[in-house]
Amino acid sequence: MTNLAIFASGAGSNAEKIIEHFRGNSHVRVALILCNKPTAGVLKIAENHGIKSILIEKEDFFSPNSCVSALKDHQIDFIVLAGFLWKIPDALVNAYRGKIVNIHPALLPNYGGRGMYGMRVHEAVIHAGETESGITIHYVDEHYDEGDIIFQAKCPVEPGDTPEMLAQKVHVLEHRHFPEVIENLLRS
Repeated sequence: MTNLAIFASGAGSNAEKIIEHFRGNSHVRVALILCNKPTAGVLKIAENHGIKSILIEKEDFFSPNSCVSALKDHQIDFIVLAGFLWKIPDALVNAYRGKIVNIHPALLPNYGGRGMYGMRVHEAVIHAGETESGITIHYVDEHYDEGDIIFQAKCPVEPGDTPEMLAQKVHVLEHRHFPEVIENLLRS
């Protein structure tokens, strides 16, 4: 059995899709939700699905041990970042190298890096006049959005699209592909 931890900071729509995807799976289970915002919707999702959650403070997360010991205590094998807005500390990257994945709401290497998340990404894509955007699922390393790319999916950016309209298109791609890509990674 592979135990997943999902790190999320917001509403948790991707986390919920992943939880639903692995419900009843005999090889993979979502064992833990780690969140950094006490008002985040993902905490209610965890509660509704009977999944243990940890609300982590910034000083604990960025301490030398980070949250490695808590993850080991919960026998976590693989970490999924699903809208988690803090940079992953080196200690955590090293403890789970090659076992942390992130989803980014654009086609990396473009529109990634520090400060590029959520609506900021969609605004930048539209402002630049891009004709397509999409998602990138990648491994996490010591740098923002620079880990090896695992998967990308594209959607058109139409004339007249607003950042909100583009966000909806990207969410469809995230929900469709993220759980399947995670499952495929864990099978290999």
